[in-house]
Parts: sequence; structure tokens; C-alpha cells
Amino acid sequence: MRGVGAGTPNQPKCGIMEKAPTCLPARLRPVTQTRMADAKISSRSPWFWVPTLYVAEGLPYALAMSVSLVLYKNLGVSNTDIAFYTSWLYLPWVIKPLWSPVVDLLKTRRQWIWLTQLLIGAGLACVALTIPAPHFFQLTLAFFWLLAFSSATHDIAADGFYMLAITEHEQAFFSGIRSTFYRVAMICAQGGLVSLAGKFYQRTGDYPTAWLMAFVFAAGFFLCLGIYHFFVLPKPAIDQPKRAGSSGNLLREFLKTFGTFFQKPKIIVLLLFLLLYRLGEAQLVKMVQLFLLDPREKGGLGLMNEQVGLAYGTIGIIALLLGGLLGGFVVARHGLKFWLWPMLLAIHLPDAVFVWLAYAQPDNFWVIGAGVAVEQFGYGFGFTAFMLYMIYIARGEHQTAHYAICTGFMALGMMLPGMWSGWLQEHVGYQHFFVWVLLATIPSFIVALKIPLDAEFGRRRQAG
Repeated sequence: MRGVGAGTPNQPKCGIMEKAPTCLPARLRPVTQTRMADAKISSRSPWFWVPTLYVAEGLPYALAMSVSLVLYKNLGVSNTDIAFYTSWLYLPWVIKPLWSPVVDLLKTRRQWIWLTQLLIGAGLACVALTIPAPHFFQLTLAFFWLLAFSSATHDIAADGFYMLAITEHEQAFFSGIRSTFYRVAMICAQGGLVSLAGKFYQRTGDYPTAWLMAFVFAAGFFLCLGIYHFFVLPKPAIDQPKRAGSSGNLLREFLKTFGTFFQKPKIIVLLLFLLLYRLGEAQLVKMVQLFLLDPREKGGLGLMNEQVGLAYGTIGIIALLLGGLLGGFVVARHGLKFWLWPMLLAIHLPDAVFVWLAYAQPDNFWVIGAGVAVEQFGYGFGFTAFMLYMIYIARGEHQTAHYAICTGFMALGMMLPGMWSGWLQEHVGYQHFFVWVLLATIPSFIVALKIPLDAEFGRRRQAG
């Protein structure tokens, strides 16, 4: 549960999670393409499909990246194995730019959307059916991989379809709405489904059965989404696969796009910023829910699933969203350079809350929930700077592709540190682990001193 994208008035929102959906501002689309799309868009109201489309985009990511942690903790998997193996689930979003051209070449984006939604529903059903199996860890991980690859592909298609199926004016109007419903999906998964599994456990007394029932519910819901979108999504005339004859130049253009990205000035510093900005958070995010669930004798807070779902999956996400909204508002007034260092402090210093929670181990749920909210609000506010700086890096001829490459490095920056976080925590304990997380934020401050940034970037331009 990390990351809130925030756009300035001249820049659309590009995503609200670590994966950050790739987007191309409508004003940068070719004029002929824009006119064709605007002239041939379906009359069906976007209200019928934009909210549900972004619920469908947020749910599988949350299930793979966050809910899976609680599932495996309840089933007795060690923190080391949970952190290491679930971190590999970031890989589809790391390499997503490599196969995004395939979505353009094969079938329409509309077809990709409902096909991947059916695949995700099937993947969730397979996760559910393999939870009671003897080798549940290996089997469920395999199906989470299917879920992750299907979800990353769905993101490519959904974000592209959004730009083709509605007008420029509607894109601007619905940018906040799609972000809101993406966040609703996170609350449903990390708050609702985790709490639902806890209630099933209270009735059955058996975690495998409880989680089987919860994932069957999620699978049924997602299959219904796929069927719904098959009938409801509009069919814009411009939503067509590229002609096969253009594929000969595709590889050359693809390599050229990658080449120009790595020719940007200060590219080493830029890459270090992308990889190190969340070095501490990448480790923290893997341990927070495990810390909340672990018994007090192991250094945790001993919460039940329902309490974790409320504190981390509901209160925390609402605070995260509010922090992101505030971040977008203040950057629009004064620009990113003015707010960069306050946002760096905001994203990192609240990590100290978990140092205090680990040492004090309070038993008041609302104190714990308030601590989570403070850390998440700071994260949402501070992550705005990271999202906008990726837009800053991507500026130029290949903005869409370069932004996608940035999101790949962003996901890599979460994947690699997360892999060792469980091993480290089990060796040093939660108290020392959270102190280490604070120390791990120092490299981001050092790199931030070196990055290029125009003073006016992100500031709302005054009329006249």
C-alpha cells in the first residue's frame, strides 16, 4: 500500500501506486489522432465504465503486493520467505515497458481489458483452490505470478483505452475520479478482504478455509467485472491494433526509445534517485502488516486481521490519499523544487513512528491506528515529489515510453530492497529493523542534492 500520484493542473495524474500507470497527456497526442478519437467515441457515459475499470486495475495489484503478505503470515510462512518471494511479484511491473508494444500489435485494447480481467479472475480462483494444498506456498505463488503478469498487462491496456475512449475534456474531468476508484479498490482489498478473511476465521477456526472463502469471493467478483466490461466498454473506432506492416520498424523504434532515455543528462544521478528515493520504504512496506500481526512476545503488536484491515487497509489508505491530494495542491502553487525537501522529510521522518511502536508496543488500537495514519499521510505527501519528478525526467519526444521506463526503475527500487527485509528483520528484531529503515533513508537525501530540477516545474501558470 504505497504511493499516490498527483498531477499538476497542466499534467494529468499518472497513477497512484508503486506501479504508476503510464499515461500520455491528451495535449501531447497527435492532432489527427485526437480529432479522430473525439469524433468517433461512443455515446455511452464514462460513468458506466471508468470507475469499474480502475477498481479492476487496483484490486489485483493490492491482492498480489499487500494481501498476499497477510495470507502467508496467517498460514505460518516465515517473514524471510514472505518478503523474499512476494518481492519477486514486482517483476512484471519492472519489465512492463518491454512487452507494452505487444498490446498495441495484437488485438484491441478493449479486448485486452476483458481478456486479462477473466485471466485475473481465473488466477484468483486458482489461488483459492490451492490454499489448502500440501505445497500451498509454491502453488499459490505460481498463481500470484499469473495474477501479476495479467494485472501489469491490464494496466497497459486500460490506461491506453482511457485515452482513446473519451474526449480530452472528459479525460481531465475523470482523472480524479479514476484515482479515487483506484484507491477504493485498495481499501476493498487491503481493508475489506483482509477483514473478511478474519471474520471467516472466527467462524471456522481455520485460516486455510477462511482464506479460500475470501479468494473465492474475490475471484467471483473479478469474473463478473470481466463479463460486465465485455458488454459495457465502448468501442471507439480508433481502438485498433497496429498493422503488421509497421512491426518491422517497431524494434528499431523500441531500441531508439530506450537509447534516448539513457542519453539524458546526469542519467546516473537520475537512476540513483529512482532506485534510492524509497530505499527505506521498500523495506518497511514488507514488514508493517507482519509487525502488526506478530504476537507481542515476538516483538509485534498482536492485532487480529480485522484490526489490521481497519488500521492499515482503511485508515492508512485514506490518510495516504489525503497526503497525496495535499501534495498535488501545494506543488501546483509553488512548484516541485520549492517543495522537494519538505516532501523528502515528510516521506522519511514519519518512519520513526514504527520505531516508537516497536519499543512501546502500545495496546490501544486507536493509538496504533493514529501512528499508521501519520506515517501514511507523510508518505502520500512525500511520494508526490517522486511521481512528479518521473514526469520531469520523461519530458521530451518519447514522453510516454520514457515515463514507463521510469516506473520500471521505480518498481525495481521496491523489489530489490524488499527481498532482504524479512531476513534482516528476523535476525535483528523489529526494534532494530525499524531503526535501520530510518538510516536507509539517508541515501535519498544525498542523491537529491545532485538532481537537476527547473524552479518553475509543476507550478500552475497564471492566466495573462
